[in-house]
Amino acid sequence: MTDFLVIVALAALGAMVAGLVAAPAVRVLRRRSVALSLFAVAALAVAAMAAGTVAVAQAMFLSGHDLGVVMAVVAVSGVVSLAAALLFGRRIAAGSRELARSARTVGSEGGFVAPAEPPTAELAALSGALEETSARLAEARERERALEASRRELIAGISHDLRTPLAGLRAMAEALEDGVAEDTARYHARMRVEVDRLAAMVDDLFELSRIQAGALALTLSRVSVYDLVDEALAGAGPLARKSGVRLVDGGVVPLPVHVDAQQITRVLGNLLVNAIRATPADGTVAVSARHEQGRVVLAVEDGCGGIPAEDLGRVFDTGWRGGAARTPRADGGSGAGLGLAIVRGIVEAHQGRTTVRNAGTGCRFEVELPAAGPPAAEAPAPQPVG
Repeated sequence: MTDFLVIVALAALGAMVAGLVAAPAVRVLRRRSVALSLFAVAALAVAAMAAGTVAVAQAMFLSGHDLGVVMAVVAVSGVVSLAAALLFGRRIAAGSRELARSARTVGSEGGFVAPAEPPTAELAALSGALEETSARLAEARERERALEASRRELIAGISHDLRTPLAGLRAMAEALEDGVAEDTARYHARMRVEVDRLAAMVDDLFELSRIQAGALALTLSRVSVYDLVDEALAGAGPLARKSGVRLVDGGVVPLPVHVDAQQITRVLGNLLVNAIRATPADGTVAVSARHEQGRVVLAVEDGCGGIPAEDLGRVFDTGWRGGAARTPRADGGSGAGLGLAIVRGIVEAHQGRTTVRNAGTGCRFEVELPAAGPPAAEAPAPQPVG
C-alpha cells in the first residue's frame, strides 16, 4: 500500500511540475483561436502524463528496455491526442468563423441563415438565438414600415382635409370682406361648421399623439355598461336622426366594468358615429353588451354593406378610411380617419381588445374589456363609545 501511495504521489508531483511550467501559456493564449487553446490543453495533458510516467518509471528502477517501451507508448499516445485535439479544434474554429459570417446577416433584408451543422451544442444554441433575434428584427422592421406607411397616409390625408376647409374659409372670408356675400348669416354659419371641423381634427390628432406616446392618463372607476351605452347613445342621437338612421337596443346587460368612463364613452361614441355615417338612410345601428369568459363585450353593428376582406386587418390603422372619399363631412366631423385608431388605443390602454368582422348587411365592431370583480365590502360604521 505504501508503494502505491508513493507512485501516486510521484505521478501527481510530475503532473504538477508540468502544469506549473505550462501555466504562463494559459495567460499568453487568452483571446487566441479556440483551436490553439484546445491544442494547448491537450499538450498540457500529454506533458503531465509524460512527466508523471517518467517520475514513476525512475522511482521503480525500470530497465532501459522497459523504460523505452513506456516512453514509446507515452509518445504515441501523446501524438495521437495532440492530432485529435488539433483536428477537433480546427473544426470548432471553422464552425465559429462560419457562424460569425452568418451573424453579419442579422438584420439584413435576406435575414439570418444558420450554418448547416454547428460543431458543438453551444454554437448550435448561439445559432438558434441569432435566428430568433433575426426573426424579431424582421418583424420589427415590418412593423416600422407599416407604421411609416400609415404615417405617410395620415399626413397626406390630413393635408387634404386641412386644405379643403381652409380654402373654403378663405373664399368665404374674402366674399364677406368684398361685400359680395348676399346672405352673410349663412356664410357665418358655414364658417362656424368649418372651424368646428378643424377643431375636431386637431383634438383627434392631439388625442392620438397622447395614446401613441403612452401618455394617456386613465381615471378608473366601477361603472355599469348600461350607463356607458346610454350616455353614448344620447350623444349620437342627433346625428342619427339627421341621417335617418335608427339606433336600436341589441341587448345591453347592465354589467359592471372597471374603466375610465369618459374614455370608454368616447370609444362607444366614435363607433356609433362611424356606424351612423356608414349606414344608409332608414338603416339601423344596433348596440349590445354581453358577458363572455370573464370579459365584457360591447358591440356596435351597422348596415354599411360590409368591408372588403383585404381591408379588415387595416380598419383600426391610423388614417384608414377605406373606399370613402376624402371629402369633408356635412355633419362637421373631422373625417381624418383617426376615430377608429383612437378607439383601439383607448381600449388597449384598458388591457382590452378591438375586433371587426362582417355580419349580416354590415359589419360588427366589438370591444372586449375586463369585467369588474365584486364590489369591495364596506367597512362597518364606528360604534359610539361609552
